[in-house]
Amino acid sequence: MVVEDDPDIAKMLSIYFSGQQYEVHIAPRGSEALAMTRKQLPHLIILDIMLPDMNGYDVCRELRTTTRTSHIPIIFLTQKDERSDKIAGLELGADDYITKPFDIEELKLRVQNAIAAANRQAHIDSKSGLPTGRLIEDHLRSLMHTDRPWSYMDVKINQFDPFTEVYGFVAGDEVLRFMALLMGEVVDQAGTPDDFMGHPGRDNFVAISHTPDPDTFKQRLTDRFNEEVKQHYSFIDRERGYILVPDTVTGERQEALMTLSIGAVSTATHRFSDIREITELAAEDRRRGLTGEDSGPQIETSW
Repeated sequence: MVVEDDPDIAKMLSIYFSGQQYEVHIAPRGSEALAMTRKQLPHLIILDIMLPDMNGYDVCRELRTTTRTSHIPIIFLTQKDERSDKIAGLELGADDYITKPFDIEELKLRVQNAIAAANRQAHIDSKSGLPTGRLIEDHLRSLMHTDRPWSYMDVKINQFDPFTEVYGFVAGDEVLRFMALLMGEVVDQAGTPDDFMGHPGRDNFVAISHTPDPDTFKQRLTDRFNEEVKQHYSFIDRERGYILVPDTVTGERQEALMTLSIGAVSTATHRFSDIREITELAAEDRRRGLTGEDSGPQIETSW
């Protein structure tokens, strides 16, 4: 995401980084940037300090203090060259700083390095753009020491593997991106600003919410997924309600369309002794309504 009110610079950066195979989103105002990150998490933000509605420092501070966006790398882009300005930005949690006029090749390298470093440190899934194992573990550990109520939700996409068998891995990646976007929308509608989303692996996702009504959160996420995921199927498959998967024994077999199942545990009803207990109880709750369904990949614990 490029947060820049100068249309010439914004256009130049959009054209250049699009040519480098990045998907570029432009936000001319700080408030628009914050609104856009609530809908879709960027892998990196290039942030101008001088904006028409709020300065880049305030945008950075908001991003860093919001759980869902705290891990996103930020590169400040500014005309200022004062040492104090650079220090102020870095103290707020910016990852890098480049001054106008800038060398576009240098900025490209800084972008590449910041994204690579973030992926190494925070373990961000490249398809969904959501945090994976270690960052999920760290967030759970931090919540274990708080008194504020929260719910942990184990979310699984059922019938994901048969879908990829028929439609391919590229279509499967689109479903994962759709799932991440949908979770963000439901967090905005039924969650809180401090809610957390993660992607432990493949067809498994995680939501950690402080909402006092987790049942509404779960129901809204499930209903929307079960209806909106149909757009990833052909018209014929949508109409008949199943897909035909090649089978070496029978020639082909029927498989149901993808649905969502969610298991949840809450500090309102449980006292947890460790992270493993949380994830296992949530997975068990999810499996209760799924006869024969395996647990899927869980967070890899390392203690």
